[in-house]
Amino acid sequence: MWVHPEEVLLANALWITERANPYFILQRRKGHGNRERGGLAGLLVGTLDVVLDSSARVAPYRILYQSQDSLTCWAIACGSTRREVTEHWEWLEVNVLQTLSIFENENDITTFVKGKIQGIIAEYNKINCVREDDDTDKFKETIIKFRKLFGMPEEEKLVNYYSCNYWKGKVPRHGWLYLSINHLSFHSYLLGKEVKLVIRWMDVAQLEKTATLLLPDVIKVSTRANQYFFSLFLNIGETLKLMEQLATIAIRQLLDYEGFEQDTSLPKLKKKSPKRVPALKRDLDARAKSERYRTMFRLPRDEKLDGHTDCTLWAPYSKQHIFGQMFVSTNYICFTSKEENLCSLIIPLREVTIVEKADSSSVLPSPLSISTKNRMTFLFANLRDRDFLVQRISDFLQQTTLKIYCDRDISGSETSLDEVSFGANNLLWDHPPQRTRSEADGERTFNLNGNTAPTTKQTLMTMYRRKSPEEFNPKLAMEFLKEQAWRAHFSEYGQGICMYRTDKTRELVLKGIPERMREELWMVFSGAVNEIATHPGYYEELVEQSMGKCTIATEEIERDLHRSLPEHPAFQNEIGICALRRVLTAYAFRNPNIGYCQAMNIVTSVLLLYAKEEEAFWLLVALCERMLPDYYNTRVVGALVDQGVFEQLAREHIPQLYERMQDLGVISSISLAWFLTLFLSVIPFSSAVVVVDCFFFEGIKVIFQLALAVLDANVDKLLTCKDEGEAMTILGRYLDGVINRDSTLPQIPHLHSIINDHSGIIQEVDIFKLITTSYQKFGSIRADTIEQMRFKQRLKVIQILEDTTKRSVVRNIGPETTFTLYELDELFALFKAEHLNSCYWGGTSNAIDRHDPGLPYHDQYRIDFQQFKELFTILFPWASGTHTDFMAIRLFRVLDENGDYFINFREFVFGLSIACHGDLTEKLRLLYRMHLLPDVPLDYGEPDSAYEATHYFFEDFTPECSQGMFTAIGIQIL
Repeated sequence: MWVHPEEVLLANALWITERANPYFILQRRKGHGNRERGGLAGLLVGTLDVVLDSSARVAPYRILYQSQDSLTCWAIACGSTRREVTEHWEWLEVNVLQTLSIFENENDITTFVKGKIQGIIAEYNKINCVREDDDTDKFKETIIKFRKLFGMPEEEKLVNYYSCNYWKGKVPRHGWLYLSINHLSFHSYLLGKEVKLVIRWMDVAQLEKTATLLLPDVIKVSTRANQYFFSLFLNIGETLKLMEQLATIAIRQLLDYEGFEQDTSLPKLKKKSPKRVPALKRDLDARAKSERYRTMFRLPRDEKLDGHTDCTLWAPYSKQHIFGQMFVSTNYICFTSKEENLCSLIIPLREVTIVEKADSSSVLPSPLSISTKNRMTFLFANLRDRDFLVQRISDFLQQTTLKIYCDRDISGSETSLDEVSFGANNLLWDHPPQRTRSEADGERTFNLNGNTAPTTKQTLMTMYRRKSPEEFNPKLAMEFLKEQAWRAHFSEYGQGICMYRTDKTRELVLKGIPERMREELWMVFSGAVNEIATHPGYYEELVEQSMGKCTIATEEIERDLHRSLPEHPAFQNEIGICALRRVLTAYAFRNPNIGYCQAMNIVTSVLLLYAKEEEAFWLLVALCERMLPDYYNTRVVGALVDQGVFEQLAREHIPQLYERMQDLGVISSISLAWFLTLFLSVIPFSSAVVVVDCFFFEGIKVIFQLALAVLDANVDKLLTCKDEGEAMTILGRYLDGVINRDSTLPQIPHLHSIINDHSGIIQEVDIFKLITTSYQKFGSIRADTIEQMRFKQRLKVIQILEDTTKRSVVRNIGPETTFTLYELDELFALFKAEHLNSCYWGGTSNAIDRHDPGLPYHDQYRIDFQQFKELFTILFPWASGTHTDFMAIRLFRVLDENGDYFINFREFVFGLSIACHGDLTEKLRLLYRMHLLPDVPLDYGEPDSAYEATHYFFEDFTPECSQGMFTAIGIQIL
């Protein structure tokens, strides 16, 4: 390929000239070619190329331009084969060589040749849509080398590569570690000895940085069967971080059954960028930053971070400037202080009206003022590149405004874009007026079969609040004081999504959110307010689409409807039950990968008590998709991961209890129930909602802290337990006694305490004191620490689940075949690997079509014909000669009994078992069915011998099976 002209000082060092003319030289690398392969020169040059990462290992042929007045040459083309470089050489002789003779000055010739080559490269990039900031020529050569060394297809994207040592036993082998989207690969070539290693990311069970006696920093990669050690990295932190990102992508592929797609919308690199990073690595880095950004501020899943910068924010409540970072994305401007929990801020661009550059001063350099529709003004300063930042914000604001006006045009509004005005130092954005939430709530109606559902206008708690004389007591006064405290907080720190979130906010949350404010604050803290504002009418459309539909999810929902807080009067009648049915069914249709999982009904019931129906739906979305990721899928992977994290935290913070709890097996029993329902199923309702308050504000760390506090409060009793039942009884009695003395709710019988009717007096524990204790003892647990622990545990959990799946398949299919359990185990690994390859590199069908988690394990992974042909070629004894492809397609049609153009593992093993271990009669029957003509009536001129043969070969099939078999093979044979 043509390369940008690069100066070469020693043209003949380690190279042999094969062709030459007055201006160009074609060279071959020493040691390359049949004549010298294996010789001393080949060994030495090959070793140097590996150690020094010479591009000659990729392109052993090159073309140089030489100046007659100088010994300096310029490399202008390279090739991995003689044919490729010869084509370039012949083009130069025909199109360039004759032209050079008309120049009189050598400098003019050099300038012309360089310009010509660069023009060819630019034209190629234009035709192939190559961006200016795409990968360098050196990295492109490395990609070719990677594919050539490991036999990878073009679809396998190389992310980056690193020089390192691989410890094979006690001997280090220096080489290059290649990290691609689906594989970790290593290659070494030293003095004639070659080492190749390829590991699927999906097989990785552990990634960690360790230390040994010889080397301080080693990356250990563990799979089910082996451990691999890599050392001597230039930047081990960067390498490990990239490994973790790629392993996470592999896990997501297993969970979501979707392949990786590169993001081509990344911003271009600046021309003065000090380091050229491969485009795919920039993509992964951008994804990781966006993921942290979304998690930090509870933003929608599709929000992409554009950039961040250091700055200060004026805090009017404390009259001081707070140092921190501003984050800008497509739809939001966010801020967080450098000091943890001091202040954070979220400004949706849909709320922004004015962005103004104020005059700089020594006290307030480079200030930027942002005003919102609720009359709040935020003053940022100390911005490094204020003009560029304002331009980016204005671009995003324009996109937001266009979207709003497009939505209005659809609804028939006559407002035009002329209402948006620009100034020299400020941008004034006159957004179309939107109804406030209170106005929208008063006017919005949802019709179900012509009847308005009351839960769209008011919460279930408002509708079914019991009136009794007990309401007129000091508890109501306490509730009133809480409301006053929150109103005072709103007046000082702001209200709604744009409020300043500080330590004062946390203090109020820990004291309990007033019942009448729970809907508003849950929506704000969870980020659900952003979803409902940007998706008007979405929930109503989902309900209409899902009404009357019957799926596995809806059947499970129907079974659990009357088990959802049955002790509460709101769910003892059809109003509450119908609202719960609509919310759960709508979510199952929104996210079929999750559908419905037990425990979702309990959580959703509580959401419906304090939030209106549509708000409850978006709160459920925030829970399932952002705050509790993977908790409610078919295998509750997220809950199992957090169970492992909880065990690790218990070992670190309560070491004296951890080993005893492990012996009893209590941690695994309690954590699923506690975490899946956020304690709603194990402590009294009035106390559990306080936990939910804290969870929406702080996230999952509150649940970990509270669980550790419960164990810590019962250490002495748990240490003396003799079995798991006794330990569970102790914890159950303790949790039943967790009360909320400030609650104004009438006493609601707690279902858990009714089922576990303990004899004796239960000691009461105040929920607020328990939460305070959890912060005092375990408040040092950080959210980023939990995320790092989750990554490690997720690798282990996925491998355990995959191993369980494999054992189940082998155990179920074993009695039906002649293969041994070991052979079935190997076959399943090979079958699954072929399925995964199709997920990696695409195929003739969709990955979701090939995998259905709702089917039995042996039916979940399926392959199409192209994948089957690969396995047929290497496994079946009939795969030989010129008719291999015809044999493969005919056998595939026979095995594909339901005619969906896929075969599952059971069908695959059935065909292979007959071909390898079947007796002569079974093999003849299979061969006959493979060659049977398409569906033709048996009495249509069929010879008696053919009829008898058909009867013989199908005599052991039932009519239904025979009909299905004829249908399956009734596809036109090639």
